[in-house]
Amino acid sequence: MTNLPLPRPLPLSPLETTQVDKQLFLPGIDEFMRAMPNHIARSSLFAPVAPGRKKTHNETVLVSRSDAVITFSGVQLDEAQADVWMQAIHEASKHELGKPVVINSAAFLRAIGRAKSGDSYKWLHRAFKDLAKGLLIIETFKAGKLKHSIGKTRMLRMIDEFSYDEITEEYSFSVDPRWSALYANREFALIDWEKRLSLGRVQDMAKAMQRLLATSSDERQAFNLDWLKKKLEYTGRMRDFRAAIARAMEELLRVELITKWEIGKNIKGNDKLTVLVV
Repeated sequence: MTNLPLPRPLPLSPLETTQVDKQLFLPGIDEFMRAMPNHIARSSLFAPVAPGRKKTHNETVLVSRSDAVITFSGVQLDEAQADVWMQAIHEASKHELGKPVVINSAAFLRAIGRAKSGDSYKWLHRAFKDLAKGLLIIETFKAGKLKHSIGKTRMLRMIDEFSYDEITEEYSFSVDPRWSALYANREFALIDWEKRLSLGRVQDMAKAMQRLLATSSDERQAFNLDWLKKKLEYTGRMRDFRAAIARAMEELLRVELITKWEIGKNIKGNDKLTVLVV
Protein backbone atom coordinates (compact mmCIF):
# COMPACT_ATOMS: atom_id res chain seq x y z
CA MET A 1 0.00 0.00 0.00
CA THR A 2 1.27 3.47 -0.86
CA ASN A 3 0.61 7.00 0.21
CA LEU A 4 -2.01 9.02 -1.61
CA PRO A 5 -0.72 12.61 -1.72
CA LEU A 6 -3.36 15.30 -1.82
CA PRO A 7 -2.99 19.00 -2.56
CA ARG A 8 -2.61 21.23 0.44
CA PRO A 9 -5.68 23.37 1.22
CA LEU A 10 -5.84 26.82 -0.28
CA PRO A 11 -6.95 29.76 1.86
CA LEU A 12 -10.70 29.90 2.39
CA SER A 13 -12.35 32.17 -0.13
CA PRO A 14 -14.40 35.07 1.29
CA LEU A 15 -17.17 33.94 -1.09
CA GLU A 16 -17.82 30.92 1.10
CA THR A 17 -20.47 31.85 3.64
CA THR A 18 -19.59 29.77 6.66
CA GLN A 19 -17.95 30.16 10.04
CA VAL A 20 -14.83 28.06 10.58
CA ASP A 21 -13.81 26.82 14.03
CA LYS A 22 -10.43 25.37 14.93
CA GLN A 23 -11.91 22.70 17.18
CA LEU A 24 -14.80 20.35 16.47
CA PHE A 25 -16.94 20.71 19.58
CA LEU A 26 -19.48 17.90 19.91
CA PRO A 27 -21.47 18.56 23.10
CA GLY A 28 -23.20 15.57 24.62
CA ILE A 29 -20.92 13.04 22.93
CA ASP A 30 -19.95 10.08 25.10
CA GLU A 31 -17.32 7.53 24.13
CA PHE A 32 -20.02 5.09 22.95
CA MET A 33 -21.55 7.65 20.57
CA ARG A 34 -20.49 8.93 17.15
CA ALA A 35 -21.77 11.96 15.24
CA MET A 36 -22.65 12.86 11.67
CA PRO A 37 -23.99 16.22 10.39
CA ASN A 38 -27.75 16.03 9.88
CA HIS A 39 -27.53 17.17 6.27
CA ILE A 40 -25.05 14.39 5.48
CA ALA A 41 -27.04 11.72 7.31
CA ARG A 42 -30.24 12.75 5.50
CA SER A 43 -28.61 12.62 2.08
CA SER A 44 -27.66 9.74 -0.22
CA LEU A 45 -23.93 10.39 0.23
CA PHE A 46 -23.60 7.12 2.15
CA ALA A 47 -25.99 4.35 1.11
CA PRO A 48 -26.47 0.59 1.59
CA VAL A 49 -25.10 -0.38 -1.81
CA ALA A 50 -23.23 -3.57 -2.68
CA PRO A 51 -19.55 -3.18 -3.73
CA GLY A 52 -20.23 -4.41 -7.26
CA ARG A 53 -23.06 -1.95 -7.77
CA LYS A 54 -21.23 1.24 -6.88
CA LYS A 55 -21.29 4.04 -9.41
CA THR A 56 -18.92 6.93 -9.90
CA HIS A 57 -20.44 10.36 -9.34
CA ASN A 58 -19.40 13.41 -11.35
CA GLU A 59 -20.87 16.52 -9.73
CA THR A 60 -24.03 14.56 -8.96
CA VAL A 61 -26.72 16.32 -6.94
CA LEU A 62 -27.49 13.87 -4.15
CA VAL A 63 -30.91 13.00 -2.78
CA SER A 64 -31.52 15.10 0.33
CA ARG A 65 -34.15 17.28 1.96
CA SER A 66 -35.25 20.53 0.37
CA ASP A 67 -33.17 22.57 2.86
CA ALA A 68 -29.88 21.34 1.38
CA VAL A 69 -28.25 20.92 -2.01
CA ILE A 70 -25.29 18.53 -1.87
CA THR A 71 -23.14 17.83 -4.94
CA PHE A 72 -20.67 14.95 -4.92
CA SER A 73 -17.86 13.72 -7.17
CA GLY A 74 -16.24 10.37 -6.47
CA VAL A 75 -16.99 6.69 -5.96
CA GLN A 76 -20.35 5.95 -4.30
CA LEU A 77 -19.78 5.60 -0.54
CA ASP A 78 -21.40 2.77 1.41
CA GLU A 79 -22.42 2.16 5.02
CA ALA A 80 -19.11 0.54 5.95
CA GLN A 81 -17.37 3.71 4.78
CA ALA A 82 -19.84 5.70 6.87
CA ASP A 83 -18.44 3.78 9.85
CA VAL A 84 -14.89 4.69 8.81
CA TRP A 85 -15.74 8.36 8.40
CA MET A 86 -17.62 8.64 11.70
CA GLN A 87 -14.70 7.02 13.53
CA ALA A 88 -12.25 9.31 11.73
CA ILE A 89 -14.30 12.35 12.79
CA HIS A 90 -14.39 10.98 16.34
CA GLU A 91 -10.57 10.79 16.35
CA ALA A 92 -10.24 14.23 14.74
CA SER A 93 -12.51 15.82 17.36
CA LYS A 94 -9.70 15.32 19.88
CA HIS A 95 -7.35 17.53 17.85
CA GLU A 96 -7.29 20.98 16.29
CA LEU A 97 -9.00 20.78 12.91
CA GLY A 98 -6.61 20.84 9.97
CA LYS A 99 -3.81 19.30 12.03
CA PRO A 100 -2.57 15.72 11.41
CA VAL A 101 -4.43 12.92 13.16
CA VAL A 102 -2.34 9.76 13.49
CA ILE A 103 -4.06 6.43 14.12
CA ASN A 104 -2.96 2.82 14.33
CA SER A 105 -4.64 0.72 11.64
CA ALA A 106 -5.24 -2.27 13.93
CA ALA A 107 -6.77 -0.08 16.64
CA PHE A 108 -8.94 1.65 14.04
CA LEU A 109 -10.27 -1.67 12.73
CA ARG A 110 -11.04 -2.71 16.29
CA ALA A 111 -12.92 0.55 16.89
CA ILE A 112 -15.24 -0.05 13.92
CA GLY A 113 -15.86 -3.68 14.82
CA ARG A 114 -13.68 -5.26 12.13
CA ALA A 115 -11.45 -8.26 12.66
CA LYS A 116 -7.74 -7.83 11.97
CA SER A 117 -6.85 -9.66 8.78
CA GLY A 118 -5.05 -9.04 5.51
CA ASP A 119 -8.36 -8.49 3.75
CA SER A 120 -9.51 -6.06 6.44
CA TYR A 121 -6.35 -3.96 6.15
CA LYS A 122 -6.74 -3.82 2.36
CA TRP A 123 -10.42 -2.93 2.69
CA LEU A 124 -9.66 -0.14 5.17
CA HIS A 125 -7.03 1.34 2.86
CA ARG A 126 -9.49 1.38 -0.06
CA ALA A 127 -12.16 2.92 2.16
CA PHE A 128 -9.82 5.73 3.23
CA LYS A 129 -8.74 6.36 -0.37
CA ASP A 130 -12.35 6.66 -1.54
CA LEU A 131 -13.08 9.10 1.29
CA ALA A 132 -9.96 11.13 0.49
CA LYS A 133 -10.87 11.40 -3.20
CA GLY A 134 -14.52 12.37 -2.68
CA LEU A 135 -15.34 16.03 -3.40
CA LEU A 136 -18.37 17.87 -2.03
CA ILE A 137 -20.21 21.14 -2.53
CA ILE A 138 -22.75 21.77 0.23
CA GLU A 139 -25.36 24.53 0.39
CA THR A 140 -27.87 24.66 3.23
CA PHE A 141 -30.87 26.93 3.65
CA LYS A 142 -33.03 28.23 6.48
CA ALA A 143 -36.40 29.86 5.80
CA GLY A 144 -35.48 29.95 2.12
CA LYS A 145 -32.26 31.88 2.72
CA LEU A 146 -28.73 30.57 2.20
CA LYS A 147 -27.21 29.49 5.51
CA HIS A 148 -24.00 27.71 4.47
CA SER A 149 -22.12 27.55 1.19
CA ILE A 150 -19.13 25.24 1.45
CA GLY A 151 -17.06 23.95 -1.43
CA LYS A 152 -18.07 26.19 -4.32
CA THR A 153 -14.75 28.02 -4.54
CA ARG A 154 -12.66 25.21 -3.00
CA MET A 155 -14.25 21.79 -2.91
CA LEU A 156 -14.68 20.07 0.41
CA ARG A 157 -13.11 16.64 0.98
CA MET A 158 -14.33 14.01 3.43
CA ILE A 159 -10.75 13.77 4.75
CA ASP A 160 -7.58 15.67 3.85
CA GLU A 161 -3.84 14.98 3.83
CA PHE A 162 -4.29 11.22 3.83
CA SER A 163 -1.20 8.98 4.02
CA TYR A 164 -0.17 5.55 5.29
CA ASP A 165 3.13 4.48 6.83
CA GLU A 166 3.81 0.83 5.97
CA ILE A 167 6.50 0.50 8.67
CA THR A 168 4.49 1.78 11.64
CA GLU A 169 1.14 0.69 10.12
CA GLU A 170 -0.28 4.10 10.96
CA TYR A 171 -2.61 6.36 9.03
CA SER A 172 -2.33 10.12 9.06
CA PHE A 173 -5.10 12.44 7.92
CA SER A 174 -6.67 15.78 8.72
CA VAL A 175 -10.18 17.18 8.68
CA ASP A 176 -11.01 20.43 6.90
CA PRO A 177 -11.99 23.08 9.50
CA ARG A 178 -15.03 23.96 7.38
CA TRP A 179 -16.72 20.76 8.62
CA SER A 180 -17.19 22.49 11.97
CA ALA A 181 -19.94 24.66 10.46
CA LEU A 182 -22.04 21.60 9.66
CA TYR A 183 -21.73 20.32 13.23
CA ALA A 184 -22.52 23.70 14.79
CA ASN A 185 -25.63 24.36 16.91
CA ARG A 186 -25.97 20.62 17.61
CA GLU A 187 -27.02 19.99 14.01
CA PHE A 188 -25.72 16.45 14.05
CA ALA A 189 -27.11 12.96 14.48
CA LEU A 190 -25.98 11.09 17.59
CA ILE A 191 -25.26 7.48 16.63
CA ASP A 192 -25.32 4.80 19.33
CA TRP A 193 -22.04 3.12 18.37
CA GLU A 194 -22.46 -0.07 20.39
CA LYS A 195 -25.85 -0.76 18.87
CA ARG A 196 -24.61 0.12 15.39
CA LEU A 197 -21.77 -2.38 15.71
CA SER A 198 -24.25 -5.01 16.91
CA LEU A 199 -26.28 -4.73 13.70
CA GLY A 200 -25.75 -7.66 11.35
CA ARG A 201 -23.03 -7.39 8.68
CA VAL A 202 -25.67 -7.79 5.96
CA GLN A 203 -27.92 -5.18 7.57
CA ASP A 204 -26.56 -2.08 5.84
CA MET A 205 -30.08 -0.75 5.25
CA ALA A 206 -30.70 -0.91 8.99
CA LYS A 207 -27.49 1.07 9.50
CA ALA A 208 -28.64 3.67 6.99
CA MET A 209 -32.01 3.96 8.71
CA GLN A 210 -30.33 4.32 12.10
CA ARG A 211 -28.46 7.36 10.81
CA LEU A 212 -31.57 8.88 9.25
CA LEU A 213 -33.74 8.38 12.34
CA ALA A 214 -31.01 9.91 14.54
CA THR A 215 -31.29 13.26 12.70
CA SER A 216 -34.57 14.04 14.50
CA SER A 217 -35.58 14.08 18.15
CA ASP A 218 -39.19 13.26 17.21
CA GLU A 219 -40.44 10.01 18.69
CA ARG A 220 -42.72 9.43 15.69
CA GLN A 221 -41.13 9.78 12.26
CA ALA A 222 -42.60 9.18 8.80
CA PHE A 223 -41.00 8.95 5.36
CA ASN A 224 -42.45 8.77 1.87
CA LEU A 225 -41.40 5.38 0.50
CA ASP A 226 -40.59 6.77 -2.97
CA TRP A 227 -38.21 9.34 -1.47
CA LEU A 228 -36.70 6.75 0.87
CA LYS A 229 -36.03 4.36 -2.02
CA LYS A 230 -34.11 7.10 -3.86
CA LYS A 231 -32.23 8.22 -0.75
CA LEU A 232 -31.09 4.66 -0.05
CA GLU A 233 -29.97 4.23 -3.70
CA TYR A 234 -32.22 1.17 -4.09
CA THR A 235 -32.60 0.40 -7.79
CA GLY A 236 -34.81 -2.70 -7.61
CA ARG A 237 -38.57 -3.03 -7.67
CA MET A 238 -40.70 -1.24 -5.09
CA ARG A 239 -42.09 -4.51 -3.73
CA ASP A 240 -38.54 -5.75 -3.17
CA PHE A 241 -37.67 -2.48 -1.49
CA ARG A 242 -40.64 -2.85 0.87
CA ALA A 243 -39.35 -6.27 1.86
CA ALA A 244 -35.83 -4.91 2.40
CA ILE A 245 -37.14 -2.06 4.55
CA ALA A 246 -39.17 -4.54 6.58
CA ARG A 247 -36.03 -6.59 7.30
CA ALA A 248 -34.16 -3.41 8.28
CA MET A 249 -36.92 -2.33 10.64
CA GLU A 250 -37.02 -5.74 12.30
CA GLU A 251 -33.26 -5.49 12.85
CA LEU A 252 -33.67 -2.06 14.48
CA LEU A 253 -36.40 -3.56 16.65
CA ARG A 254 -34.05 -6.37 17.67
CA VAL A 255 -31.37 -3.98 18.95
CA GLU A 256 -34.03 -1.74 20.54
CA LEU A 257 -33.41 1.37 18.47
CA ILE A 258 -37.11 1.56 17.60
CA THR A 259 -40.27 0.27 19.28
CA LYS A 260 -42.68 -0.01 16.34
CA TRP A 261 -42.91 0.44 12.59
CA GLU A 262 -45.50 0.13 9.84
CA ILE A 263 -45.96 0.87 6.15
CA GLY A 264 -49.23 2.63 5.33
CA LYS A 265 -50.62 5.50 3.27
CA ASN A 266 -50.25 9.25 3.69
CA ILE A 267 -53.08 11.72 3.07
CA LYS A 268 -52.21 11.77 -0.64
CA GLY A 269 -52.48 8.01 -0.89
CA ASN A 270 -48.74 7.42 -1.24
CA ASP A 271 -46.90 4.67 0.63
CA LYS A 272 -45.11 5.84 3.77
CA LEU A 273 -43.00 4.28 6.49
CA THR A 274 -43.88 5.31 10.04
CA VAL A 275 -41.45 4.55 12.88
CA LEU A 276 -41.60 5.01 16.63
CA VAL A 277 -38.08 5.71 17.88
CA VAL A 278 -36.76 4.81 21.31
